[in-house]
Order: sequence, then C-alpha cells, then structure tokens
Amino acid sequence: MTKCVSILRSVIVSCCVLCACSKGGGSDPTPPVVPPSFSFSSLKVNDASNGFTYYNIPNSTILKLSFGAGVDSTTVKNSVAFSNSNGASVSYAASYENGDSTIVIKPSLLDYITKYTVVVSTSLKSKEGGSLRSGVSVNLTTQIDSSDKFPRIGDDALLDLVQKQTFKYFWDFGHPTSGLARERNSSADVCTTGGTGFGIMSMIVAASRNFVSRADALARIQKIVSFYKNNCTAYHGAFAHWINGATGATIPFSDKDDGADLVETSYLMQGLLCARQYFNAADAAETTLRNDINTLWNAVEFTWFQKSNENVLYWHWSPNYNWDMNFPIHGWNEALIVYALAASSNTHAITKDVYDNGWAQNDAMKNGNIYYGIQLPLGPAFGGPLFFAHYSFLGIDPHDLTDAYANYWTQDTAHTKINYNYCAANPKAYNGYSKLCWGLTASDQQNGYDAHAPNNDNGTISPTAAVSSLPYAPTESMNALKFFYYTLGDKLWGDYGFVDAFNLTNIWFADSYLAIDQGPMIVMIENYRTGLLWNLFMSCPEVKTGMTNLGFQSPNL
Repeated sequence: MTKCVSILRSVIVSCCVLCACSKGGGSDPTPPVVPPSFSFSSLKVNDASNGFTYYNIPNSTILKLSFGAGVDSTTVKNSVAFSNSNGASVSYAASYENGDSTIVIKPSLLDYITKYTVVVSTSLKSKEGGSLRSGVSVNLTTQIDSSDKFPRIGDDALLDLVQKQTFKYFWDFGHPTSGLARERNSSADVCTTGGTGFGIMSMIVAASRNFVSRADALARIQKIVSFYKNNCTAYHGAFAHWINGATGATIPFSDKDDGADLVETSYLMQGLLCARQYFNAADAAETTLRNDINTLWNAVEFTWFQKSNENVLYWHWSPNYNWDMNFPIHGWNEALIVYALAASSNTHAITKDVYDNGWAQNDAMKNGNIYYGIQLPLGPAFGGPLFFAHYSFLGIDPHDLTDAYANYWTQDTAHTKINYNYCAANPKAYNGYSKLCWGLTASDQQNGYDAHAPNNDNGTISPTAAVSSLPYAPTESMNALKFFYYTLGDKLWGDYGFVDAFNLTNIWFADSYLAIDQGPMIVMIENYRTGLLWNLFMSCPEVKTGMTNLGFQSPNL
C-alpha cells in the first residue's frame, strides 16, 4: 500500500511539471506597441496669435493649428468641426505644413458680424496612429461690414429721418383706445406713464416739423389727457407707472408698486406742461386742452409724498401697502424734474428745505472727482447711466443753469464726455467699442434689462445714449448716429428708428423698442436743433417761480 502511494505521488509531480512546461513555453512574448499620443502646440489666425478668442477677423480668414506630430489627414474632416453660433457647419479646405504637423484651415467666405467656433476633438490621429491628448476650441467673431447700408444724405436730412421714423413708435404704435405710449413694442395693453410724457413731447416736435398736422397732434394729446382724467386712478394726483391702455386700470409694476409713481408722473407732467405752452391758441379745442392739462397738473399732491412731512419726497405710494416701498428720491439721478415740479406746484409746493435735505442731501450728491481728465460735479463714479442727463433735461434747459450744487451744463456735458471717453478707451476690451460706437445707459440687454454705465458695463451699447446726448457732445453724438445708421443700419434700423440696444461681443441685436428710450432721441435732437422743448418748459410761469425758489439761476428764469 505504501509503495502504491509513492508511485501515485511521482505521477502527480511529473504531470505538474509537464503542465508547467507546456504553459510557459519559455520567455514572455513582446507586448504590442501603442502609438504615442500627441499634443496641440500653437494657433495662428491670419498669422496672429492671441489665445483662443479672436474678434474683428476678416470674413476671408485662415487658421493654422500646429501639433507635436504629423497628423493623419484622413482623420481631419471628422475631427475638426467649423460651425457658426447656430450650430450650422461651415465648409473648409484643409492643407498641411511642417511635415503635416500644421493643419491650415481655410473656410468658405464667412458672414460679417458673426460668431464661429472651431473645435478639434481627440479623435484626431497622428500618422503613427496616436490620439490627440486634449481637444482644442477656438472662438472667432468676424468684422463689421463697413460699407454704407443706406445712401448718404445731409446731416439735417438724417436728423429729420431719425426723428420722423422714431416718432412712429408713439404715433403708429400708440394705444388705439387711449393714445398712451405702450411700454415696448411687444406690449399689448401695458402702457407707461413716463413714456407717455416723452411721447407727448415727441408729438409737439412732430407738429412743429409737420410730420403730422397741429390739429392731429392736438387731437391725440387731448385723447391722452382725457383718458388720464376720466379713466385712470389718480393716487393723490399721481398716476401709476403702468396703466392698462384699454381700461385705465393700474397694472402693478412690482408686488407693492401698485399705486402712485411720483417720478413717472413728473415725466408725464413735464410733457403736459410743454403741450400747454405749445397749444396756446384762443380757439375752443386748444383752450380745452390747456384747461384739462391744468386740472391734472394742479391735482398732483406733491407734499403728500413727503410722507409724514419729512424733508424728502418719496417715489411710491400704494393704497394697499402705503409707504412700504420706502424709496426716498435722493440725488444725483434722473429725478431732478420731480423736485423742480414739486417746487413749481400751484397747489402743493414743497419748500427749499425739502430740496436741500431730500434731493441734494446737504451736498452728499456732490462728486468732484476727475475721470478721463474731466471733473464731474455730481453723482456716482463715472456719472452713472446717461439717462441721468436726459430724462429731466428734456424740459429743463441746462444752459447756464446753476444752483448751490452745480452748473448743470457742466454736469451734463462732463457726464456725457466721461461716458464717451470710457467707451473709446474700452478698458474691458469689449468688441466694437470705439469713438464711433459708444453710449451706456439703461436699456434691454441679452436676456434682460439693466442700467448700463462705466461701472456696470457688459458690452451693451444703447443708441439712445449717444443720440440723446447730441446737445452735450454734438460731434461725438453725430458720429455715433451716423455709424449706427450707415454702418450698422442693416442690424439696428427698423420700423421705429433704432432698436433698443446691441452687443458686438456677444453678437446680439435687440428686436425691441422702448418708449422711454425712443422719446428722448426725438426730444433731445430737437433741443439741439431749435431748443423747442426747453423753451416751452422754461416758459411756464410756475416753473420760473418754483425753480427760483429752490435757488436756481438761469437766463431763462
């Protein structure tokens, strides 16, 4: 038995040895060779190297993408994608340099002012079969087409055209029931009180320039005035920011902003007082208009908006939330007109203490710093959005206008020139900013609305900013107006004049028009040309008295 076990053990050992020998068969075989991966080396766009984002490139352009190894040309078409911002493919020709390590991409003729992307994926192979380690993405924006989009005309004819075309917003697009100015071109019944005031001033310009007859302008303004008088709710004489143009009902601007808006009401009254002064004939129609305007004007209880007799005016009051908005009107901003009118009221005039303590905040609104070599008397750093220099000064003439705080012509011209110089300097390197393309103010922007200014700049230019600044910077504003019309006119010019805004970095052009941006262009062009609205507003006897009582001095007072 022991012998049998020993023999069995020997057999098992022998089998194991034989199995091991047959499995190993000697030394290990050579592993397969894996082709080495390779890297991207450099990029040139039209022989210039500037990272991976390029602006203002010609529509005939060449890219050179260099790599650490010669590329397999058969993999290029499926690995290099050239497309526009909508995802549409752009055809291109590919050639090779430097031992095929540089791909030369020559696309078909590109469109002007368009964003393109070139993406190289890791599916690109080297001649040895290696893979690209990391993908590459290049962003391209083509240049503006500098050719004129419309025939050249004289400067006066161009200003006529801009005023007349922009006026259509208030005339053709005015609400059919009430005549009020719709908030924007996409609005149905949402109308704006402040924008309506600007629209009334625009109708005066239109009558003066025979865009419409005096009788037709009178009838439209009477329609608006009658609607406010008979259909709209007045909250201590003030009207809401938004009003339903069909019914007169208040449309809340925000949750608690469902009543009086004193700033919007002041813009309305500014326009109405100009209309009262313009339609000065003794006939029944013009007399009725003047009387109805006086009824609305004298009903505004400015002193009510001092809340509990405070030395400041408040922006909002709600029949449901009282003073919960709690927004005192302090300077410096767009609301000087509120205090000028409040001091000028025949029935509820504020005192100078309210102006000095509330608006001027006892000198707190002063600035005095220098920006781009220009001293700014009032307001935030760099002046803020340019509508500060427009809305109140559609009627108030800033020429030689002074008080204890500023010379207002100096203020508005300084603000404008700082805004212009900022855009020309372009410290954030936005595409398109230049001495011809400038102007930051409140307007639409891509995916929203904002008050654009040098310290709140995202590349959005608003035509109303430069065009409405024509009185303050005639050369700079006229150059911008011509650029917007002749060079960008295929993108900016439409049924109601210039669209609201654009951004040449994002390649975005608004399709919107806003009443509060269209109106100032018509009015400030006219003030530059003839001073019409300045003369009308400053001719109001109560304005002369009220502004003098606040300490203003001017040849017009």
